[in-house]
Amino acid sequence: MPSPKSSAIDANLIIEGLAFGESPRWHDGRLWVCNWGTGEIVAVDADGNSEIMLTIPATLPYSIDWPADGRLLVVSGREGLLLRQEADGTLATHVDLRPLSKSPWNEIVVDGRGNIYVNGGGPAPAPGEHFGPGTIVLIQPDGTIRQVAENIAFANGMAVTPDNRTLIVAESHANRLTAFDIAEDGTLARRRVWADLGGDYPDGICIDAEGCVWYADVPNRHCVRVREGGMKLDRVEADRGCFACMLGGPDGRTLYIAAAEWRGFEHMISDARTGQVLSVEAPAPGAGWPAYSSGKR
Repeated sequence: MPSPKSSAIDANLIIEGLAFGESPRWHDGRLWVCNWGTGEIVAVDADGNSEIMLTIPATLPYSIDWPADGRLLVVSGREGLLLRQEADGTLATHVDLRPLSKSPWNEIVVDGRGNIYVNGGGPAPAPGEHFGPGTIVLIQPDGTIRQVAENIAFANGMAVTPDNRTLIVAESHANRLTAFDIAEDGTLARRRVWADLGGDYPDGICIDAEGCVWYADVPNRHCVRVREGGMKLDRVEADRGCFACMLGGPDGRTLYIAAAEWRGFEHMISDARTGQVLSVEAPAPGAGWPAYSSGKR
């Protein structure tokens, strides 16, 4: 149930001049952001100093996370590849996702047991649509790959609870967060609505230590903290679309928000550089996966 009493929090500007920041992750004391439209993966410190860590042969979508061995994983969405950065900085194919779907892949999360979940893909979109129903695939530590969910209404951000027992996915076009139980073998079961968000469109998400989820929302230009069941507790307003969020900082209590002006899918690749990273102090530290604590599993 939406809560009209949710409190608003003012945000601070950390960095600007990005294209579209997506898939933010806290790693090795900095926020890492995929700068969609440029192929860049950028790391930003608390003072707004940025460094291009890697440029990949993709423009969008692409997303990142780290397994326990510390090697960066990159979903190259339109190319249908999950890439792995080697010790010498080069990229190798970790998994070829093309046999599973010709549609673009979107987000990744690695849980505390080394299971990799990637969403997107699925059937081809209908005429006039940009995305069809999405899927979730599981890549196990031994390399086994299988589809574990389907018919996701525009699969977006994903997060796994600290006990590694629940995966939550943002279904943007269904205005909800959906949860699955994670079985011992990493497969997903007992699909259910974790939170009905009313008129909100969840994009990137993260979990805090109180069991709440923060979700970013592009059309409504805000980032919202919600409890299971749908009660909205806190809200950060922005003057542009909020694409994704991540809890980080030294104690995990800083919420970072990737925001940019939205002009439609057809204008996502352009010379416009309206992307920003905003930050606010959060009520509770980060928890679960993606992890805020330097990628520790």
